Amino acid sequence: MSDSLNKIPIKVENSAKQEETVSLYESHKKLYPRAVRGVFNNFRLLFVIGTQLVFLGLPWLQWNGRQAVFFDMINRKFYLFGLTIWPQDFVYLAALLMCCAFGLFAWTTIAGRLWCGYSCPQTVYTEIMLLIEQWVEGDRSKRMKLDAAPMSFAKLRLKFTKHFIMIVFSLWTGFTLVGYFTPIKSLVAAAPTFSYGPWETFWMFFYAGFTYLFAVFMREQVCKYMCPYARFQSVMFDADTLIISYDEARGEPRGARKKGSSPKEQGLGDCINCGICVQVCPVGIDIRNGLQYECIGCAACIDACDEVMDKIHSPRGLIRYTTENALEGKYPEKAIPSRLKRPRVVMYVLVLCIVFGSAITSLALRKPFKVDVIRDRASLVRETDEGWLENTYIIKIINTTEQNQRFRISATGMPEIKVKTDTPDLQVGATLTQDVTVHVQVDPQYATKGSHKIHFIVESVNHPDLRVEEKSSFIGE
Repeated sequence: MSDSLNKIPIKVENSAKQEETVSLYESHKKLYPRAVRGVFNNFRLLFVIGTQLVFLGLPWLQWNGRQAVFFDMINRKFYLFGLTIWPQDFVYLAALLMCCAFGLFAWTTIAGRLWCGYSCPQTVYTEIMLLIEQWVEGDRSKRMKLDAAPMSFAKLRLKFTKHFIMIVFSLWTGFTLVGYFTPIKSLVAAAPTFSYGPWETFWMFFYAGFTYLFAVFMREQVCKYMCPYARFQSVMFDADTLIISYDEARGEPRGARKKGSSPKEQGLGDCINCGICVQVCPVGIDIRNGLQYECIGCAACIDACDEVMDKIHSPRGLIRYTTENALEGKYPEKAIPSRLKRPRVVMYVLVLCIVFGSAITSLALRKPFKVDVIRDRASLVRETDEGWLENTYIIKIINTTEQNQRFRISATGMPEIKVKTDTPDLQVGATLTQDVTVHVQVDPQYATKGSHKIHFIVESVNHPDLRVEEKSSFIGE
């Protein structure tokens, strides 16, 4: 964002009665995060690899001759390995969203923004783009020199190579996303001629474009200015939340030290003011200034500081994961796990367990088929050749399992009620829906004028103990 857009003229009177321009927004400055090694960096790389293996690999898995994870929007069915989710099951989507929300609340209260630092798609894709950038252009100092240098063939070649790889990766992510909604094998078959449908093409380039924009150009700006989680996280933080903290009591006063002399003799703390913790930060903050909402909890500064402490033969942990109360000495750090029992955490975990347990129980007790009864509005009641009264219904049977099933239909609720169908046993294929026309006949002496309650009973021939009852009504005259 340019300075002209960032600055709004505001009249500020000083002693000289002059007008000054006050900047309300910080101008964007490109960050050059320094590469770092350490335990937490290894964890980040593990999550980058793990999340991408799941996201990029799931569409290629097969299950019972179909794509294992497939969201069939046209036929309104979601396939999750052996589980088929129908429109009637979308209550489980609400349960899933509630689990994600309360899980995030609980985890944030316990350990801050670890989701942001390790698993958030923005963090993961930014990390991948940084790895590509470091591989093509070199380390931090080389990248800074390259950007400062005038344009040349060598610079153009490096920039083109870097962005070409980034664009290819972005298109790969867009292709994979569409592969969850359109069979990925058909997308591969259409790739040589690029004969995709309009919606497949749109979403492929839409997702790829925003992946490229956010992870290559905007990076930390997404976390600092666009992500709502950065704004409301403070509501879930308390003094017992595990956060990345700088031990000011141990590190201050900071400054370079002379070789061969003790820092205590110089009146210095353990921080040598090298600034490496700032150089490795992907959002460009100085953790020594205290907790800031921009911090994503990636722990790059911990790895960097520990490496420096090793070199100057000082204990690790000048920057570390700890809590505000532990840092202030209200309890030892080994007592941090015991603080998990505080009311806020217990409440979030309890609600999460209730929602999750209810959803799992409902799924376990879900019958392997569903039934919908629709009255034929074109003919409410008619008289048969035998003199009986007849109502016509359309029964929709949904087979939610991966095996073919046979069903038998009957009805109760009125004396001598009869049910007639084209076939006594109806066969419905795996994960398919089939409509069957059902004629219900009742003796006129029982089918008096008005509406009479009846129940349709649909039984599985494969599983005689499984049956579904659906309410309906019989119209007499």
